[in-house]
Amino acid sequence: MIFDTDLKGAQARLAELLEKADSAVAFTGAGISTECGIPDFRSPGGLWTQNKPIPFDVFVAHKAARNEAWRRRFAMDEAFGSARPGRGHAALARLLRRGRLAGVITQNIDGLHQASGVPDEHLVELHGNGTYATCLDCGARYELEWVKQRFEASGGIAPDCPECGGPIKAATISFGQAMPEREMMRAEMLTLEADLFIVIGSSLVVFPAAGFPLKAHHNGAKLVIINREPTEFDHMAELVVRSEIGDVLAHFAQDG
Repeated sequence: MIFDTDLKGAQARLAELLEKADSAVAFTGAGISTECGIPDFRSPGGLWTQNKPIPFDVFVAHKAARNEAWRRRFAMDEAFGSARPGRGHAALARLLRRGRLAGVITQNIDGLHQASGVPDEHLVELHGNGTYATCLDCGARYELEWVKQRFEASGGIAPDCPECGGPIKAATISFGQAMPEREMMRAEMLTLEADLFIVIGSSLVVFPAAGFPLKAHHNGAKLVIINREPTEFDHMAELVVRSEIGDVLAHFAQDG
């Protein structure tokens, strides 16, 4: 069932599905953060059209690659560092507080779900978190401001770990890097327990993350997809809403 223009009808149907669900799970992609000023990756002007991603093995092997990765990271901070949670984030945080959601699985690394009030125990970050850094060898955590101060003081040289000398990287999952085992297990558990799986702002083309909606559907969960563009999973969905995410979910952020 597709509501292309009947926003109120789509909201009413989603509210009905949430009311009937015993275990609803939200799965979010870059589209939930675009109204916050953070562009997605694949649309014209998206981040991938501006910078070719640096693969994980290249980052580890080459100091120059690490220098460039951190240069890009701090350039992004200047453009998007002031981003705040949007209406979609607020709606999911409220649904969690009301007990209408069991959890949020996200492909995003921007930290906006936490900023909206989603507690860590109900959030699964499949692709890591870009708001801090870790040493790839010993796992020590470093705040971005610490990295930035040393990066700028050295004239653009990425700092190494003071503890062990290992490379320091934003705590995100890069191309070619192993997915986080604990987060994948948590996402699997939420997915298999879900009877309603709500995809929000994801193109559903990045695997293995995109496999979770498919797994939920095959396990009997009703599938909802809220995304501006069509996805290859639309034909499986109980409800497809091709509207602005904030417009759709703002209703669920309100009291009453």
